[in-house]
Amino acid sequence: MPAKENCTLYSGGLKGAETAFGEAAEKWSIKEVNFCYTGQKTHRQKNLEVLSDMELKRGDISMELVSKLMRRTYYETEKIRKVLQTIFHMVNKGHQVFVIGTILEDNTVKGGTGWAVELAKLFNRPLAVYDQAKNNWYSWKQNAWVKGTPKIEHETFVGSGTRNLSENGKKAIEDLFETAFGSL
Repeated sequence: MPAKENCTLYSGGLKGAETAFGEAAEKWSIKEVNFCYTGQKTHRQKNLEVLSDMELKRGDISMELVSKLMRRTYYETEKIRKVLQTIFHMVNKGHQVFVIGTILEDNTVKGGTGWAVELAKLFNRPLAVYDQAKNNWYSWKQNAWVKGTPKIEHETFVGSGTRNLSENGKKAIEDLFETAFGSL
């Protein structure tokens, strides 16, 4: 396990799972960086890194490719593009990815959170999703979801997920930090 003083959580500071990840990081004295873009309303304001237009462009990707990987249709809007570009920066900086959400039948994850999952797969990052409906963690291994409890094993990691965080999802985040960094 990495020493907590060397760790950094990368997130987006949005309502729900990202706020809970940030609160847990603060509680365990883990450095936190929240990426956003100009004009984006974040729920958590701590250590905001506002990405410039040039930085956002580094995370640009064809909406056609996004639609293909996510197996759903996205309409090319400025807002969704900026959200996807911001998620790129989170996953690019974090060497391990934790997500709270719902795993769908096609192995993608519901909502915009699913883009963090697909990027983690593309970047070959250790990836774990807590499926709130199934009340279990699943890790992506050899192109399949495998049930099991993940551990924070890298100094940089991503915390992302649904805006509709349940109590069991919040507890999963707390347990993840407690397992890695001890009880308070």
